Amino acid sequence: MSDWKPKRFWTSGAVVEIDNGYTVALDGRRVKTPAKAALVLPTHAMAQAIADEWDAQEKEVDPTTMPFTRSANAAIDNVQHQHGEVADMLADYGDSDLLCYRATHPEALQNRQANDWDPALDWAADALGARLISRVGVVHHPQDTETLQTLRNRVHALNAFQLAAFHDLVSLSGSLILGFAAALDWRAPDEIWHISRLDELWQIEQWGHDDEAHAAAEVKKAAFLHAKRFFDISI
Repeated sequence: MSDWKPKRFWTSGAVVEIDNGYTVALDGRRVKTPAKAALVLPTHAMAQAIADEWDAQEKEVDPTTMPFTRSANAAIDNVQHQHGEVADMLADYGDSDLLCYRATHPEALQNRQANDWDPALDWAADALGARLISRVGVVHHPQDTETLQTLRNRVHALNAFQLAAFHDLVSLSGSLILGFAAALDWRAPDEIWHISRLDELWQIEQWGHDDEAHAAAEVKKAAFLHAKRFFDISI
């Protein structure tokens, strides 16, 4: 496999306002996505974040250090063309939401789930107009059809950039409700991430710390927090 990386060829990156939003230009040359689409961005804040990433590159361009650029590319090249499919896939989490399946034992874990997860479900009932019902065990029990449709409509209402971020908020947390909770500032993103890992953290308490698992969790946490920042600058 080639380890070739494109070289930095520009002096500076700048935000450019265009008819339908903003873009980024490198010495006057407008940036395009990997699929050669125009990099049309919805907000100045997003364009500035991307321009800063390009300016931070040194001799070679390293995409792993450019999360905002990668997220914008995903929104334009992928999500924008598959909006309905992506929205439906994420909305489907509502019928099997992490927060709704509770441990059968021990009591201490059951109590912790109730203390951390019930407030999120209560928030969703008030803020989203959707009350999901929790149950003990892992056997699937369908949620109310109208409730699920309410959540589905909210997901479909997101624009492509919001939806790209929302994809990671939901898939990384395993919960449609926690994805909305992060996007809509129910609590601090770090706290919501912690809530999503309740079961994992319980297992660590029982069986001890694993360095490899911890490293993987930190990578996911960083991605979750980035997704929240990207969502915030998408509107």
